[in-house]
Amino acid sequence: MPELPEVEVVRRGLASHVVDHTITAVRVHHPRAVRRHVAGAADLTARLLDTRITGTGRRGKYLWLTLDSGDALVVHLGMSGQMLLGDVAKTEHLRIATLLDDGTAMSFVDQRTFGGWMLTDLVTVDGSEVPAPVAHIARDPLDPRFDRDAVVKVLRRKHSEIKRQLLDQSVVSGIGNIYADESLWRAKINGARIAETLSAPKLASLLDHAAAVMTDALGQGGTSFDSLYVNVNGESGYFDRSLDAYGREGLPCGRCGAVMRRDRFMTRSSYYCPRCQPKPRQPRPRD
Repeated sequence: MPELPEVEVVRRGLASHVVDHTITAVRVHHPRAVRRHVAGAADLTARLLDTRITGTGRRGKYLWLTLDSGDALVVHLGMSGQMLLGDVAKTEHLRIATLLDDGTAMSFVDQRTFGGWMLTDLVTVDGSEVPAPVAHIARDPLDPRFDRDAVVKVLRRKHSEIKRQLLDQSVVSGIGNIYADESLWRAKINGARIAETLSAPKLASLLDHAAAVMTDALGQGGTSFDSLYVNVNGESGYFDRSLDAYGREGLPCGRCGAVMRRDRFMTRSSYYCPRCQPKPRQPRPRD
């Protein structure tokens, strides 16, 4: 699933090409792509026609286009969603096709059909305008108004695994499984550690590492393990070549040389170094 860096790469691509252009044609090719828009495909099509795109936005993994109608077009990429610009995408996985006033097609392609589009109102939360369905999502570490110290205070009250908290989008958004493992590796913290047992400086360092690793990923266009994630030009990202933890089971740790391990975690996998990131000790059973 695309995480913050991948979604931000897509947002920047859209911001460079579609802002101040008008949507002149819309065709929904698959109903699942608009299932979140409860009024249906015909309503979404009618409301998008002849609207001008005035801006782009993102919070965590959520992406949207603002329109001169006052609505926001929320784009959820799901597991495999792609926003492609150019000619209309020639693929069986084309779900929605739009045409802009300069002749550019903006296509939504989604092989697994977990993503989709919806139109919604904008609401003001913490001084920022966001689509109503995104209002519960916390700010992410790359947000200029992200309050690291406030998040540290929240984490210090959590009696659950620190990795679980990193993945909780109501605590801190945008960090998925890949970048959680990378951040934990950089901070030398095992994801099974209980959040409240970590010191405030250690948690602050972890959040700083999360911001740094996602900034690094942005510089390389995100992480692509297959053809499902691409930018608006259809190009893959290359940060998978720079990963220190995720997917490296059985390989030497780049810091200490120990063999990297993988554990199951919340239906996912966690990759870590047993030497740099020792597991927390289990309490001894009482007699």
